[in-house]
Amino acid sequence: MTVVIGTAGHIDHGKTTLLHALTGIDADRLPEERRRGMTIDVGYAHLALPDGTELDFVDVPGHDRLVGNMLVGAGEIDAAMLVVAADDGPRAQTLEHLGLLDAIGIRHGIAVVTKADVAGPDRTADVVASVGRVLSGTSLDGAPIVAVSSVDGSGIDDLRAALVALRDRVAGAAAAGDTGATTCRLAIDRVFGVKGRGSVVTGTLRGATLAHGATLRLVPGVRTVRVREVQVHGRTVETAGPGRTALLLAGVETGQLHRGLVLTDDPAVTASDRMLVRLAVPLPDRARARVHLGTAAADGSMGRSGRDALELPDGSAAAIVRLSLPLAVAAGDRCVLRLTTGAAPIVGALVLDAAPPRGIARRRQTNERVGRLAAAVSVQDPRAIRAARLDLHGAIGSRDAGVELAADVAEAVGAAVLAALAAPPSGSMLTQARAVAARSLRRHVSLERTAAVAAGGSVVDRLVADGRLIRDGADIRLPGATPHAEPVADPAVSAAMDRLERALAVAAPPALAEAARVAGCPPAAVRHLEQQGRIVVLDADVAYAAVTYREIEALALALATTAPLTPAALRDATGTSRKFVMAILTDLDRRGVLRRTDAGHVPGPRAPSLRDV
Repeated sequence: MTVVIGTAGHIDHGKTTLLHALTGIDADRLPEERRRGMTIDVGYAHLALPDGTELDFVDVPGHDRLVGNMLVGAGEIDAAMLVVAADDGPRAQTLEHLGLLDAIGIRHGIAVVTKADVAGPDRTADVVASVGRVLSGTSLDGAPIVAVSSVDGSGIDDLRAALVALRDRVAGAAAAGDTGATTCRLAIDRVFGVKGRGSVVTGTLRGATLAHGATLRLVPGVRTVRVREVQVHGRTVETAGPGRTALLLAGVETGQLHRGLVLTDDPAVTASDRMLVRLAVPLPDRARARVHLGTAAADGSMGRSGRDALELPDGSAAAIVRLSLPLAVAAGDRCVLRLTTGAAPIVGALVLDAAPPRGIARRRQTNERVGRLAAAVSVQDPRAIRAARLDLHGAIGSRDAGVELAADVAEAVGAAVLAALAAPPSGSMLTQARAVAARSLRRHVSLERTAAVAAGGSVVDRLVADGRLIRDGADIRLPGATPHAEPVADPAVSAAMDRLERALAVAAPPALAEAARVAGCPPAAVRHLEQQGRIVVLDADVAYAAVTYREIEALALALATTAPLTPAALRDATGTSRKFVMAILTDLDRRGVLRRTDAGHVPGPRAPSLRDV
């Protein structure tokens, strides 16, 4: 990895001049910056070390009106270099920048006292001592302090040595906490077009390495882009590790890109305008702040009343932050809240959930559950985070990705199904039992109807697998209950059954209840059709003639054998709609004919060979 170090400090304390003395690079890239002699926007430089490695630097403005730009750079650094001029000492922006670094959680850094040639040795020594006192009690407490002159070069060699030591501390801490990242993420801080080539973005790459040709999501948004070229410090490379990186992109126009967007292949990164956070300092309900996250910023409002008035077991407070626009966020991100009023104008926050519970699931939002999630996020334990988030929501996932239920929710839904089947007359059609499960589920958690139907069906299937229910074809009953009697052999009923079977022998059949009504087929006869294997009932609305369904199953399996099958591909192949293909895929997944993956559905463990279909 390449360690990224950000400057911090008061205006005119020599941050950019110091970087030029260290690296030979003028980080003031804008003509206005050079004309005015002050940093306005974030600048960048890098230092080649004798051992062949490099350090990246992010230079930030020190003016109080440009704190937002300062946070663009500070949000994507590994360590900080706090700069204080010896002839001036710590000033207002020194303290504010230090507070911002503390809020972001920057734990590694170095302090540099510049202009030692102007101030003289005695004044410089006094300022070094003063800087040590300023650092005390902050996240940079105990950081080394080096006095230098960017003009005559005194102390620059000592600073380089201190920077190497800082690099080793950061790298050592990263190695100790390495969880083997398999995804990457880059928050965009600069965008420009290269004539005849395309759009270029820069940012600090985090996580796994990124290779030329990779496909990434652009968040917020639904667009995917391809990486045409990767550059590090102006050199084209095949792959880049964590550090400052430039990407030439295909599949997007320059005008569609801006600072604050995130490029990633991490499914945990999502666009959200509502976050559950743990606060470093308790805030009042409805407090308003500017929320800085990575290279993005948005206005935000704190929710700290009712179920959102969260006091965690460790003594910290949590809140719901509502944003004026969606930002790219994932659990574990740190953000800064800049409040316009209050005793603590700068407050750090840790994102616990990028999509906190909504609707009826908010009843599960208790201090204890959020506290367990906060503990898991703090140590970045993926399994513990997933378990705690499942306990908080009661259910996570979707019909497309599969729904996982918390143990207490699954038990409550199962109890509702058993109670419904125990009421006279005992027993029911399988589709009715699944409908009971879906209705019960939606009384406990927030799920879309289709997702609830799929998850409810899984609960019923589990009850059958555990022996708590008995399934006879289309019927389901409690153990020991009498099976349903077969319908009376009536020519009129037989004709109605034939009509219903024909009505369902199409790729997009009518709803089962309506088709049965039109055909004049009573419920007992519908059950008998399913028991005979003449129709396949997928859910309360979707049923097929068995011959037709076998044809669709064969088509789906053939497509999945060629390439991972997506719902859109099956929809196009059958000429139907999402309603039908999702019911079909859910059934094939449940039976093991197909298996869901991130790329799409592939043949499952119980898939027959294509010759047998």
